[in-house]
Amino acid sequence: MAAVAARHIRKQFGDVFAVNDISLSVNDGEFLVLLGPSGCGKTTFLRILAGLESQTSGDILIGGENVNEVPPRARGIAMVFQSYGLYPHLSVFNNIAFPLKTQNTPRDELRRKVDWAMRLLSIDHLSSRRPRQLSGGERQRVALARALVREPTVFLLDEPLSNLDAKLRTSARSELKQFQQTVRTSTVYVTHDQVEAMGMGDRIAVIDHGQLRQIGTPTEIYDQPADEFVATFLGTPPMNLVEREGGSLGFRPEHFLPREMLNGSALAEMPFRIDRMEYLGSERILYGEIEGRPSKRIVTAKLPAHAASDQLRAGDRHAFAVRCSELHYFDREGRRTREGAVQ
Repeated sequence: MAAVAARHIRKQFGDVFAVNDISLSVNDGEFLVLLGPSGCGKTTFLRILAGLESQTSGDILIGGENVNEVPPRARGIAMVFQSYGLYPHLSVFNNIAFPLKTQNTPRDELRRKVDWAMRLLSIDHLSSRRPRQLSGGERQRVALARALVREPTVFLLDEPLSNLDAKLRTSARSELKQFQQTVRTSTVYVTHDQVEAMGMGDRIAVIDHGQLRQIGTPTEIYDQPADEFVATFLGTPPMNLVEREGGSLGFRPEHFLPREMLNGSALAEMPFRIDRMEYLGSERILYGEIEGRPSKRIVTAKLPAHAASDQLRAGDRHAFAVRCSELHYFDREGRRTREGAVQ
């Protein structure tokens, strides 16, 4: 295991900065998620960590050592890509053993390492199969096992679950997190999926247009977003933003509730006109407008299904409110202000 640090990393293509002055650290044994929309620079940054791309400026340190001039194979890094890159003509065993064979690892040691990795990932029964005989989840585990036998100090994972269907991704997330906690290898995981980020990351680094917008635990990122981008990128539906003097007022849909459901006096009341409703089993999503306040998008409310009474119908106007402690304030530049600190 080893800590990783990136200091003022920039990557420039012509006049465009794909990575623009990102500094962050990955603690020893930590699972750090790089989260952001497609094209935001997160994969480019990951490739710079691996040494597959050279940065325009800045330093990469692994275990306290500057590795700017160290080639990828000598950085102690194992990378798993979105495409698993398995050799179709090789068995599972030989796919996993391939990096060890290129290092001329003695036969007994090679078999010991491969058997250990297959048992750890519960694929030892697939040893003789070819990749075309495997499911997507099994291929993903083979790719992880191939990376693991190299005994890396750092894992870099570039959207490794994106090729799996929704049900399999849910189980694969759990398996992958348990695997990382078992081996305790420092891990950097790239995704655009906020559910993956929130469910797997010890910390999340939110990136947009090549810039680091915020880094923190899932709770910190969700409850104390640094700016409007972070506030609206995390959450389904995203945070509501309405205009106010000097900036924006934000509140989560799950905190925007019928007035009668909230107790106490420290409430911000808002007349809500309901345009339409969606029934999603355990919850209902209400879409509409707050009368008298311009908003940057349609305002949404998320209610437990049993709480959405028959009195709430499309076309109705109803008194809704938010606890003042659950309001967020953003200035004209979209930055969260001290006024919006969580109480």
